[in-house]
Amino acid sequence: MPLTDPTTTLSEALRQRLACPRCDSPLSAELACPGCQTTYPVHDGVPWLVADPAVTRQEWKNRWQMALKDLEARQQAARDALKRADTEASEARLSVLADGYAAQHRCLKLLLTDLGLAAGADLETYLALKTRLPTRMGLMAYEANVFRDWVWGEKENAASLEAVAATLKGVQTGAMLLLGAGAGRLAYDLHRHRTGTPATAEALTVALELNPYLSTISRRLASGDSVELVEFPLAPDTGTHAAIPRRLSAPEAAVPGFEVVLADVMRPPFQPASFDVVITPWLVDVIDGDTAALLALANRLLSPGGHWIFHGSLAFQRPDPLDNLNLDELESLAGRSGFEVVTASESVQSYLDCPESRHGRRESVITLSAKKTVEAEAPPRAQNLPDWIAQGRMPVPLLPAFQSQAMATRVHAFIMSLIDGRRTLEDMAAVMEAQKLMPKEDAETAIRGFLIKMYEEAGSARGL
Repeated sequence: MPLTDPTTTLSEALRQRLACPRCDSPLSAELACPGCQTTYPVHDGVPWLVADPAVTRQEWKNRWQMALKDLEARQQAARDALKRADTEASEARLSVLADGYAAQHRCLKLLLTDLGLAAGADLETYLALKTRLPTRMGLMAYEANVFRDWVWGEKENAASLEAVAATLKGVQTGAMLLLGAGAGRLAYDLHRHRTGTPATAEALTVALELNPYLSTISRRLASGDSVELVEFPLAPDTGTHAAIPRRLSAPEAAVPGFEVVLADVMRPPFQPASFDVVITPWLVDVIDGDTAALLALANRLLSPGGHWIFHGSLAFQRPDPLDNLNLDELESLAGRSGFEVVTASESVQSYLDCPESRHGRRESVITLSAKKTVEAEAPPRAQNLPDWIAQGRMPVPLLPAFQSQAMATRVHAFIMSLIDGRRTLEDMAAVMEAQKLMPKEDAETAIRGFLIKMYEEAGSARGL
């Protein structure tokens, strides 16, 4: 549930840096923006500093319900397969898998119930209303990273810490921001590494992440709590490892100054020049936003002489080939974004190499440090939702696009009403013609195209 007094959980060092993600105005101690008349909530100890918190909350509620339904479907599929198993090995593996899905369902509900994401409607209603989050940003999209961060990834975590820490020698690191912090292990390790000396005992480390599953885990583990989850290795080495109960915990509770914020990396809710270091770990090549805009945002958030640290892969897969940068192009872009590249190193490291899985890979990991030398031009502000959507207190305008969509929706609903398990496409087209909606020949082609789209969406919905 939201906390009524955010000041009880957020440090003064963080609060004095916060800004409204809608208009950039400084926020009050209660996380209220006087300009937008918006008060931002705190859920389970994490402030939700997104431009449209109610909308974002509803979207994540959608994704959470879909994740639970997916686990239920996977459990049922494993149970059905178990009935057909013809060897003891298959029976053992499928039994472990089915029990694992059931246990994970319980773990997720326990972990995220405090966020108030329980369903208020059935899944079909949420699906019909769609979602604005990127489709690849499923609640569990980075599940393997969670276990790497907090269970078996000591070697990988140590390699990342060593690479990033090496770029920070001799650098002022009082206030540090990690954009796209994931499950938070690198942020935690850096905070722990920096606060081990009296000179940095008051360091501020902010882990910014948009996924509430990841931010909740990060916040709870860093505070000293443990979390129980089930891991499903991609290629388990034995049947008993098809589903592995795990207890996640940090080596120790983080000292004060470690903060977790739920926000969009392309709309960071901070005042200009708030940080000495901005780190983008495994982020630049996977975000939907423009790389130049991200670097401009990093520049804006840094104090004069501050450092931007890039750490991760350059495995771009964007539709426009121009956007798939290599290291030389990234360094050139950094120079045009107000940075001077200080160091750039590359090493081959293990990645998601779960010890109970036959699957793992090696990545060529780049760590680049660049010093802010000039103020970059501010990127265009991301457009806010209009107040009649975000606030819900103004009449919804009858836009031409809405009128057009209303007509299309009525036609689609009529087509769906014709599906009764007996009619063929030809029969349905005949009804369309009888209703004087369109000629039968055109109607059959249109219905076929509509049903192809519906059929394909039904098949892909499980991955959202």
